[in-house]
Amino acid sequence: MNTIQATTYPVHFSDKAYQELNLYLKENTYSSIFILVDDNTFECCYPKFIQRLETDLKIELIQIDPGEIHKNLDTCLGVWNVMTELGADRKSLLITLGGGVITDLGGFVASTFKRGIDFINIPTTLLSMVDASVGGKTGVDLGVLKNQIGVFANPQMVIVDPEYLHTLDPREIRSGTAEIIKYGMTHDIRLFNQIKDNTELNIVDLIHRSVEIKNEVVTEDPKEKGLRKVLNWGHTIGHAVESYFLDAEHKENLTHGEAIAIGMVCEAYLSSRILNFPEEKIAEIKNAIVNIYGKIEILPEDINPIMALLIHDKKNEAGIVKFVLLNDYEDFELSCEASEELIRESINFYIN
Repeated sequence: MNTIQATTYPVHFSDKAYQELNLYLKENTYSSIFILVDDNTFECCYPKFIQRLETDLKIELIQIDPGEIHKNLDTCLGVWNVMTELGADRKSLLITLGGGVITDLGGFVASTFKRGIDFINIPTTLLSMVDASVGGKTGVDLGVLKNQIGVFANPQMVIVDPEYLHTLDPREIRSGTAEIIKYGMTHDIRLFNQIKDNTELNIVDLIHRSVEIKNEVVTEDPKEKGLRKVLNWGHTIGHAVESYFLDAEHKENLTHGEAIAIGMVCEAYLSSRILNFPEEKIAEIKNAIVNIYGKIEILPEDINPIMALLIHDKKNEAGIVKFVLLNDYEDFELSCEASEELIRESINFYIN
């Protein structure tokens, strides 16, 4: 796969990526390398990665607990303290090796440590390959509220090696697939059709095309002032559902993709009521999502706390919930408003 050039950094793929990484390390004068992993990537991905790394620099490994529940400032504080104890300085390099929690949190840690050190993202999940590791967003959650604390900061490069996907269970693959579906509905319907019909899926091509789309959007709008908001399709309601399931003791946590898939169904319903998105395509989306992810149980009594979480969505403006909605596939509107009644109807549409 060809390298994709983002605004200030390249996205390299597969074997060539390691060649580019090792060349980069030779050409730059870093004092040390810190590699951030979680328990899972330490066991499953680190042994593969370290064999491909060619450098005489001092390497320090920092390991954190896995999961969205640990994507917070307390974890950042722990990483900053360890880096300080191990002698990290402004010429140190941080390599993030993991899923979206690692790349988001690691990028934030790097961009704020000693007012900013360089970092390189190596995503190991499908979700992080097509979304979290590309685009310059870093950050952590504030309680159950997603990505409330963070900065825009670009890595020096991103390495996408699909071989890491072999370490994932099917549920994590499905989670990442939701972001590819998002790109399909908003920019290239072929992606959605391939996944929906499951016809000769080429995951490598799906990843590359997804990164292309995200990079095109981010290059035009790096700070989410306009076009980049399209990447939030399915995420407004989806994030509220994800946060609710994360916080509710009687609920099993959802993956990010499972929640965003629910959000796309609900926001397709809103699109039909506000922008006349075709009825048959709402049914197509709901059927495809249920076929891929199963039907997640949301009870009528869950709707009120989900609605309460919508108020805190970081995309809101002046307290008003904003949505990306569809006129049709590949034809979207930004910053749409919906009444509380319609939002509740959309969640009930998914439930029933």
